Amino acid sequence: MSNLLIWRKGVNSVMLTVTGVFTVITVAALFLILGYLVYYGGSSLDWNFFTKLPLSAGETGGGLANAILGSLEIVAVAALIGLPIGFLAGVYLSEFPDKVFAPAVRYVADLLNGIPSIVVGLLAWGLLVVPMRQFSGLAGSIALSAMLIPIVTRQTEQFLREVPNSLREGALALGACKWKMVATVVVPAGSKGILTGMILGVARISGESAPLLFTAFNNQFWNGSIMQPTASLPVMIYFRALSPYDDWHRQAWAAGLVLIGMVLTANILARLVIARGISVPRG
Repeated sequence: MSNLLIWRKGVNSVMLTVTGVFTVITVAALFLILGYLVYYGGSSLDWNFFTKLPLSAGETGGGLANAILGSLEIVAVAALIGLPIGFLAGVYLSEFPDKVFAPAVRYVADLLNGIPSIVVGLLAWGLLVVPMRQFSGLAGSIALSAMLIPIVTRQTEQFLREVPNSLREGALALGACKWKMVATVVVPAGSKGILTGMILGVARISGESAPLLFTAFNNQFWNGSIMQPTASLPVMIYFRALSPYDDWHRQAWAAGLVLIGMVLTANILARLVIARGISVPRG
């Protein structure tokens, strides 16, 4: 018995050590990325970076104001398209499922979550850019929304399924029809979780560059219309990093720092929302 106890304690110590080491490696990787970005990009962040347009190749200075604004526009339109569709699909899967269509929708959503973003960009290029005969920010938004929809769908379904069935039964017992029960009881009860999934989904698509290379592409000026080629931070980072100019490399690091700062802010906001738990309506 003592030998068995010693064996169990030894295995526990080994596994605790292994998990601790891999935890440290994971956290260290994050801080390594942040450290590189802060070291190389922090010194390049100034007022001009956020307010000036990019300069011509070989010139020193300028900023990426058009790319920052373009990213905000593209992601905002993608959210306007993707969030309502993903939300309604998640409500359907959770509250109005059937034995044939719902499993197919769930499978398609899971499949879309696993498709490489460059494939989504290529598909959007073939379906939108080629017929329109020009790159556009709208095509980029549609490509990103195609990535956002399955994320929000599965997150919405998951959090709605965590709502206690007693709330549903109580609303139905009081005479509410099913759609009213869903709209006034179930959705408000899971609203914080749903909002968290939406925030994380938007943060997820904000850093994608491959779909935008095929759709929104890039420009060096202020964007006059979302129907025109639109600059974005991920694409600008790509072009700046591949250039032979040191100043453009500096701007690429700075843009990366700004982008990851936006993503981290969204993730922190989502954690703060979910930390308060699933809201339950009080009457």
